[in-house]
Amino acid sequence: MPTEQGIVIRIDAAATWVKTVRSGACDECSSKGMCHTLGGGKDMEVPAANPVAARVGDRVAVKMESSPFLKATFLIYMFPVLMLVVGAAAGEWMSRAYALDSPVPSALLAFGSLAVGLAAMRIIARRLAQRNEYRPRIVRVLGHAGPPDS
Repeated sequence: MPTEQGIVIRIDAAATWVKTVRSGACDECSSKGMCHTLGGGKDMEVPAANPVAARVGDRVAVKMESSPFLKATFLIYMFPVLMLVVGAAAGEWMSRAYALDSPVPSALLAFGSLAVGLAAMRIIARRLAQRNEYRPRIVRVLGHAGPPDS
């Protein structure tokens, strides 16, 4: 996965907060809800694991591991679609089993399954975002940038 650069702006009990610039990869990230955009612009705050003991004001490299990223991507994009297809197939089976000549059961079950899939995805994504392997991680300190901008 690509490595992003940022500046450590604060450290609290929950995480080390890194100010970085929003990239295109952020739009697909399952943990994007954990990041906080500053002023609605490209700057954002990202909570990151800090195994290298970076300090406030340090310029750091932040990385998200490939395996969790791919799992999260599957969850966001494929799981709801799979639920939609399973629901449509179940509705089609019901129509044939009860000799109904209507696409209504298939459509209802498809969209119902999609809704269930989206709700499940949201719950699972929130739980995964709390686990360290699904959080960005500071991999190295690049230097000291001075006091962070507020």
